[in-house]
Amino acid sequence: MTDKKLMKGNIAVCHGAIAANCDAFFGYPITPQNEIPEKMSELMPQHGRVFLQAESEVAAINMVYGAAAAGKRAMTSSSSPGISLKMEGLSYIAACELPCVVVNVQRGGPGLGNTLPGQADYFQAVKGGGHGDYRLLTIAPWSVQECYEFMPLAFDLADRYRNPVMVLMDAIVGQMIEPVELHANFEIHEYPKPWATNGARGRARNIINSLWIDSAVMEDLNNRLQAKYEQARRHEVRLWEYRTGDAELILVAYGSTARICRTVVDMAREEGMPVGLLRLISLFPFPEREINALAKQGARFLAVEMSAGQMVEDVRLAVNGLTDVGFYGRTGGSVPTPAEILDRVRETLHKPPVMSTQARREVS
Repeated sequence: MTDKKLMKGNIAVCHGAIAANCDAFFGYPITPQNEIPEKMSELMPQHGRVFLQAESEVAAINMVYGAAAAGKRAMTSSSSPGISLKMEGLSYIAACELPCVVVNVQRGGPGLGNTLPGQADYFQAVKGGGHGDYRLLTIAPWSVQECYEFMPLAFDLADRYRNPVMVLMDAIVGQMIEPVELHANFEIHEYPKPWATNGARGRARNIINSLWIDSAVMEDLNNRLQAKYEQARRHEVRLWEYRTGDAELILVAYGSTARICRTVVDMAREEGMPVGLLRLISLFPFPEREINALAKQGARFLAVEMSAGQMVEDVRLAVNGLTDVGFYGRTGGSVPTPAEILDRVRETLHKPPVMSTQARREVS
């Protein structure tokens, strides 16, 4: 029998981490993700696992580094400025080929910004974010249920690819409250970790290091990482299509913005406009082949995101000049409304604006 409860997305993340057998959480407070370390401070000791509030974001990611090197399932969480502070450590972790999970509940920026929702950390998440040629596998929930279910997926991907995985959320997804079914229908894989620095009795020493002075050795590591990312591109693309079969215009979005766009699709269909939605679940690997295939069928695209235009660049690269790619974005914590996006859809499809009910009353 499953347990169904009302909870915030941030709280669902915590229950998902417990379900994924997370061994250790290291974090530091920052709004709008504060419920995650707060709840983990309660749940982790209850399950005999490690919780530690670090003295800074830099300390937290380096504690994750150490726990992951010992073969433990380790995670941290933060929000945009705090994630920036973790980037050097994430580059080291990626270079050492260590699995870990990082949750980013994005806020408005740049700078210290505000505590309102944003999606302007897309570049940072999918292009690596720190120094060097590495990538974070990145998945984006759009519901509180997925905040729960994506945590076991994130840990599984991290262990499978020996790579950091980012769960990229925003303040809407983290703070909204929805019913969640706390089921246990997960395949939790226990991957062998012969590389872990967990004691060398009966075996040779394991050395985990990201410093390689010999350029040939360093290049071998980079080639191995790129081969791993190519493997992920072949096997780990996740997306959801809504009413795309006959769509002349396809909205592309992720996270909470995709929920708004689903409403826009239904509104557009009521006006006779053939519009669909491509909701991105995996941001890296990006669904390049799938978008390119839709472009070859003649569909146009409109990227919608809470940024000045980041995800749209990957959409344009995937389309590769085959068709038009438009963009609609809001920034600084502003959330696009269905009416605003629908106006852009009408403009793109050269449809006349529709007068609101209130405006019709005023005219009459």
